[in-house]
Amino acid sequence: TGARGRQADLTATLLTAWTYAGAKDGKQALATVDKLKNERAFDQFREYHAALIADVVGNPVEAEKRFKAAYEGERNTLQVVDAYGRFLAKRGRKDEALKIYKAFDEAAPRHPIVRAAMKALEEDKPLLPLVNTAQDGAAELLYGLGVVGNTQGDELTAIIYLRLGLDLKGDHPLALVTLGDVYERLKQYDKANAIFDRIPKDSPVRPSADISIGHNFELMGRGDDAIAHLEKLMKERPDDVEVVMALGNVQRSRKKFAEAAETYDKAIKLIGQPERGHWILYFYRGTSYERAKQWDKAEADLKKALELVPEGLPAGRAQVMNYLAYSWVDQNMNIDEAFKMLTKAVELAPRDGMIIDSLGWAYYRMGRYDDAVRELEKAVELKPGDPTINDHLGDAYWKTGRKLEAKFQWDHAKNSDPEHEELVKILKKIDSGLEEDPKPAAAENAPPPAPEVPKHNGG
Repeated sequence: TGARGRQADLTATLLTAWTYAGAKDGKQALATVDKLKNERAFDQFREYHAALIADVVGNPVEAEKRFKAAYEGERNTLQVVDAYGRFLAKRGRKDEALKIYKAFDEAAPRHPIVRAAMKALEEDKPLLPLVNTAQDGAAELLYGLGVVGNTQGDELTAIIYLRLGLDLKGDHPLALVTLGDVYERLKQYDKANAIFDRIPKDSPVRPSADISIGHNFELMGRGDDAIAHLEKLMKERPDDVEVVMALGNVQRSRKKFAEAAETYDKAIKLIGQPERGHWILYFYRGTSYERAKQWDKAEADLKKALELVPEGLPAGRAQVMNYLAYSWVDQNMNIDEAFKMLTKAVELAPRDGMIIDSLGWAYYRMGRYDDAVRELEKAVELKPGDPTINDHLGDAYWKTGRKLEAKFQWDHAKNSDPEHEELVKILKKIDSGLEEDPKPAAAENAPPPAPEVPKHNGG
């Protein structure tokens, strides 16, 4: 029958089992689940639902046996860990419950559901069972099948299962999160927001869904709503770094650079002692300062980001090096150091057109125009429609005497939606060619000109 037929069997068999459970026929319910014994792929699904059924029909010994089997099979399935943890807690076995939550937290740190459960156990608060009725059980099954569809990239199947599950249990928080995620992936941001808004306010997954709502407003082109929504969240949760950072990201993408820098500043104050993972905050604050023409602050932040970004993140390291070095090159500062940094960045990210553009621009500033042309042609191939790269290649062609090609590149840059102040310069070059540079880059000690804004470099 193929994979799809087998999945239909799984669905029908387990829904039938839950129907028996609803009629309080635990024996028949478990016998039905066990019809799936010869399907290895369904082992965890089978044992998990057998455990939930046994618990609902009041057979804790069988439930425990089945929970153990589901857990031993794959210890990093959130639902299995959560249901098993709650089952143990209900039986007063708090330490065992904590142990399995902690094991999950070590493998996949900071999941809000796991954190909330651990906190409840540590504070001796009750943890209610995940599934109390057969209807809950059927909803849980449909949620699980929706997750499978989602992880296999089959959005339509995922939506059908998740919606059916939500018909049975309208406030299933993880089903709502997953369905919202599917709609986001399909770029149906308004639908995603309507779903996220249904997540119960007290659910541990609500805070991150609230951030997604703000992000989706921005993606829908409703930037003012995004900012208003995130500012309101910030008032409600002033200590939540994620909320503050999300607001900074929206301000930055709306080119409100001074405000964005101020917002990231709040986030950095909240984290206290920075750890490796916080490099991105310094990078974002640095790029915002740079775009707001506060170069001294920007440079300090970019250096800090470079110090924090882990070796194991080559793409991140390349981004930070590129932004810092390109900014130096663009201001005719530290050309030698910038050149070394860009060479290293290109090694880390050899297919990134923006970084290769920066290297080409460094060659240009050093007066090595043939080298500049070679790199900038590579960059244009990797990222054809970028106004900055086309503009740079035009300049390099002009310097090597290829004036017709230069005008063609500038024309291309003009039509690629450059920022206004760049457009003015490009039009002037198309009209009357490139003015000779008053000062070669070698004059390292000359005071740098007022920083121009790098148009790209990953900001």
